[in-house]
Amino acid sequence: MATEKPTRRTRPADRKGQLVQHAAALFAERGYTQVSLADIARAAGVTAPSVYRHFDDKQALLAAAVLAGVDDLEACTGRALADDDAQVADLIAAVCTLGVRRPQSTSLWRWASQHLTDDQNREVVLRTRAILHRWAGALAQGTDLSEREAVTLAWAALSVAGSMSVHNTRMSTTRALEEVELLVRRVIALRPATAPPLPPLPPPGAGVPTRRDEILDAAAAMFAERGYSGVGVDDIGAAVGITGPSVYKHFSSKMAILAGIGQRSATRLEAGVVAAYASTADPAKLIAMLVDSYVNVITSTPDLSVSFNNSYALAGQPTAHDLVDLQRHYVARWVDLLMEAQPDLPRERAAVDVRAALSVVNDAIRMRRGVKRPEFGAQMAYLMKGVLDV
Repeated sequence: MATEKPTRRTRPADRKGQLVQHAAALFAERGYTQVSLADIARAAGVTAPSVYRHFDDKQALLAAAVLAGVDDLEACTGRALADDDAQVADLIAAVCTLGVRRPQSTSLWRWASQHLTDDQNREVVLRTRAILHRWAGALAQGTDLSEREAVTLAWAALSVAGSMSVHNTRMSTTRALEEVELLVRRVIALRPATAPPLPPLPPPGAGVPTRRDEILDAAAAMFAERGYSGVGVDDIGAAVGITGPSVYKHFSSKMAILAGIGQRSATRLEAGVVAAYASTADPAKLIAMLVDSYVNVITSTPDLSVSFNNSYALAGQPTAHDLVDLQRHYVARWVDLLMEAQPDLPRERAAVDVRAALSVVNDAIRMRRGVKRPEFGAQMAYLMKGVLDV
């Protein structure tokens, strides 16, 4: 009787690609610094040492994940605009499908620059810019859009398509795709050159800055430039002319500094809420005023973008619990107002709309895209209101 041969376990054909997919999903969900190689190995069902057969370290995995996302964007753009008869509708469908089904492909590269090398960033920027200019060409064809307007709309459309990665709204894939496509169509119908002026931010209150304010100012500027993980307490102290240990007289930890930055931005946003409610009770006008306030705050100080971009570091921290609640409450207020302004809009759709609108300006600030142009703030507010249809 012949003996039965033991079954040999076969290795997946593309273990490297599998690792990249799991890494991309984890990085997008938790942030680069909060994910370890062991986490990635566990998600892929392999041992940590086996990851090193394909990648030197975690940074190499991040670079591969980011470039894989750019590959996906190039591929879907190429398919949608493959021939002369290609329609903008085909491009919208392709990009939104990618954003909903593989959100890391349309979002991971947007915040990973601080963890990539100069050469890697250069490749990502050049390739992404080429993709967006192809989109802009398709959007401008047969319209009165200028090249700059078309590029602005292309970037905004990408932000909307990739916005599903920044929240966990429960919605079926089909409905999410329908909503994101609707929002992208709203975006491309806009004309940024017609954006009305942005109402100015009320003048700041008088008062001499304290050492605590100086520390927060310096930390916010450095976190914005180098990322939270790339800055130490000694760096912050040096920026304000004190030693690292002296910083601890004002803040118990670097995390406490980040929380302080978040609290300060929350206070500024709340001032905008109070001013809005003091002037009108109309929900559509209220949310439009909150858009103006948000854009004014995020363009006048790095606090808000730093708080938003590093929210993963605050998640789960007992000392930051109140701040996280404030941020959620602020976004929930937008959702409630949008539902009041549009009574037929279900909450899950309103939540998607609000996050998409916020992503437009958050992404532009994060990538420093056109932020020095005098019309930047006005155009961001105009695009956000267009997404929200207010």
